[in-house]
Amino acid sequence: MSGELAGAAWPMFGWIDDVRAPLADAMRQGRPAALATLYKVEGSAPRGPGAQMLFVDPQDGGGEIAASGYFSGDCIEGDVASHALHVLSDGVPRRLHYGTGSPWIDIRLRCGGALHVLVERVAPDDAAARELLGHAEARRSCRWHSDGTNRRVTQDDGPLLDVYEEPFSLARRHDPVRRLIVSGGDPGALAAARLGALSQFETILLRPDGPFEPPPFPVSRYVRSDPATALAELGMDRWTAYLGATHEDHHDLGGCLAALRGGAGYVGMIGAKSRAPARLDALKAAGATPEDLARLNLSPGVAGLGKSPWEVATGILAEIMQALNPARERA
Repeated sequence: MSGELAGAAWPMFGWIDDVRAPLADAMRQGRPAALATLYKVEGSAPRGPGAQMLFVDPQDGGGEIAASGYFSGDCIEGDVASHALHVLSDGVPRRLHYGTGSPWIDIRLRCGGALHVLVERVAPDDAAARELLGHAEARRSCRWHSDGTNRRVTQDDGPLLDVYEEPFSLARRHDPVRRLIVSGGDPGALAAARLGALSQFETILLRPDGPFEPPPFPVSRYVRSDPATALAELGMDRWTAYLGATHEDHHDLGGCLAALRGGAGYVGMIGAKSRAPARLDALKAAGATPEDLARLNLSPGVAGLGKSPWEVATGILAEIMQALNPARERA
């Protein structure tokens, strides 16, 4: 069976870290997909256990196979794609072993060690896949259980990955997509929103009474209502970051209070340090508890990067990623 990995010369498919969106696209198009899960790593590797790739059926028997995600920085992706084509064709799952102890001695891992990958076929009407996507839509954690042939999904909050050897199966946790909500419309707020979208966050830009036309760059949603009202409608969770950047306290304070009370994983408000005492007093008067205020990031970001919009946004996004990471990687 022939076929090439689409985008191999410029592998931007590796930017995709969550395979659920391309899986949803494949299912909507009625196209089967091959889901590859890195379930064991020995030694050093660019990705850890639980990393996934998705390969979508080219449908013409010999065209390019579309991929999302990556495992090794171009050491094994092409070969995994070749096996994925066979899995798509015959439906038989494969367990692949690369590196030390592998039967394929011609495939070398630059960083040494060994990688073990399960590749399984997911039909467009797969019930477990529909359930997985349903939990994602509802922003609930769940776990994908599979032995390569039989699949089920449970709503639980266990480790990122469990692997069972005899008989073989794995359970991979999927959390809600990381979400960034930015309120504001100045260059700094727009830089933060754009960088968030480029960083694979579900990015929502709030601009109270802002222009009717959407921003000139892609975001998941553009909302013109007051932040506190918008956050109540959107709902908060620990995979959500909120950044108040309107520079108007009646908007930013209300948004931060709603985010803190809703359990957002990160809450920040841009502004001069000299404004911090008055803002804290206002939040206390509005009912914020000491525990709420301890989670609030005033003048957020990484010091020393600079003060241009992109420099400030880069520091804030780094801080947000660090804050939300434990929710993704908790044991």
